[in-house]
Amino acid sequence: MDGVLACLRLRNPRRVRARRDHRRRAGVAASPDSEELFLAGRSLGVGVVGLSLFASNISSTTMIGLPGAAWASGISGANYEWMAALVLAFIAVFIAPLMIQAQVTTIPELFGRRFSPAMRAYLSVVTLFLSLVLDTAGSLYAGALVLKLFFPDLQLAPTCAAIALFAGLYTAAGGLRAVAYTDVVQALVLLVGSLILTILVFGEFGYSWSAVVDRVDPEKLSLIRPLDDPALPWLGTLIGLPVLGFYYWTMNQYVSQRLLGARDARTAGRGALLAATLKLLPLFLMVFPGVMATALYTDLARPDTVFPRLVADYAPVGAAGLILAALLAAIMSSVDSTLNSASTLITVDFVQPRRPDLQPQQLARLGRILIFILVALAAIWAPMIDRFPGLFAYLQQTFAYVTPPLVAVFLLGLYTRIGARAALYGTLCGHGVSALAFVGSLTGWHDVHFTIVAGLLFAVTVVACGAWHVILGTRDGLVDAQLATRVRSAPKASADVRLGAMVLAAVTAVMVWLFR
Repeated sequence: MDGVLACLRLRNPRRVRARRDHRRRAGVAASPDSEELFLAGRSLGVGVVGLSLFASNISSTTMIGLPGAAWASGISGANYEWMAALVLAFIAVFIAPLMIQAQVTTIPELFGRRFSPAMRAYLSVVTLFLSLVLDTAGSLYAGALVLKLFFPDLQLAPTCAAIALFAGLYTAAGGLRAVAYTDVVQALVLLVGSLILTILVFGEFGYSWSAVVDRVDPEKLSLIRPLDDPALPWLGTLIGLPVLGFYYWTMNQYVSQRLLGARDARTAGRGALLAATLKLLPLFLMVFPGVMATALYTDLARPDTVFPRLVADYAPVGAAGLILAALLAAIMSSVDSTLNSASTLITVDFVQPRRPDLQPQQLARLGRILIFILVALAAIWAPMIDRFPGLFAYLQQTFAYVTPPLVAVFLLGLYTRIGARAALYGTLCGHGVSALAFVGSLTGWHDVHFTIVAGLLFAVTVVACGAWHVILGTRDGLVDAQLATRVRSAPKASADVRLGAMVLAAVTAVMVWLFR
């Protein structure tokens, strides 16, 4: 796209790597430490990108939250997973080539180039907030919950602190490369452990799907639920989940950092497709054990205890150890990812622009210090999550009210000629409406499902941005060469990535149809 190439100052990745290698050979500090810490030197391969994306997402919050949601409401919780596969396929084809060619370190940096420093700072602050109170704190809480079941004498707050300290130490020591390559091992352990538990629980039904159907409420075996369904109505799946998924996989720094660390656009696209394929597995490995548990447990105090109870009651000692290792791996994967990305955001989006004189080694040192500060804050907040009704609901509802305005302005920035001030004012309007909607949900003013609210907030923000664009007109400094984005001229995904995305979409459609 002509306009986006200009406004984002896109660069040829081969030239960037060649220039960086030349500077290294010449003894010039091109930023080896900071780029290694934050983006693994932009050298990650397909397997590492894909498995790291999957491991970072299928964290302890998912391994605890998804079975719990399935026990409480049925398999419709898996809609988040297969929708993520479709979103990742879209990213592989349309977004990853642009992200890689832009050679940015953070997604807010992309916002800053497209719009203004104010938009960059705004997205960074929101992303940091979500990273701390949802991703990092949620993972610490879920990990402590699991460990408390196996070791009842443990206290919640000290256990969260211990997990945080361990994750902080090896994240600070190794940076994204250590995080990503550790994620590969963790993803494999996680998949094997989840598979073992699924087989063991299925064995309680004589390995007969008919027995499962006979003993489980039919409504809990349906992915597509009625409009009045309290867990996930079909309209929320249609208009809300794509918005939430797009934020998570594109704009959430701790996930997108894996794509930004890929060696080239084709690698990023293939890695995204690998992660998308793996995202079809949680229905079978995490959701089905939870829904089968409805026939095994009828009196649980909290849905979040389903997965640990299944492990404790049905897994033999060796298998229980492997599954516990998978849980601990998931905890570490999520926490290390969020810590590394949060320190990247602060260093690159706030410190570096104000202190351009800092050397790469100094930035890397600052990033490591920030990791320990951030993990301490998350450890303080994590025990508070115990006051919410469920971990999965805590995560998804917060995302639903905060992220849609950001997704709207991101897509408008790619596909329209909206100006910087219109984008900022429209985003502020969107978040103003979301704040009112959130207060309304707490006070009983409305009972609209949060996934439907997410879709509506997206639409409101689009309208608000369009209205400000009309009001401001030429006063918004609209210059075609700098702000216009023409997607038809954007870097295109390779043919194999486009084919893989189509195949994945077809497989996903068949799966949804079978379990509709």
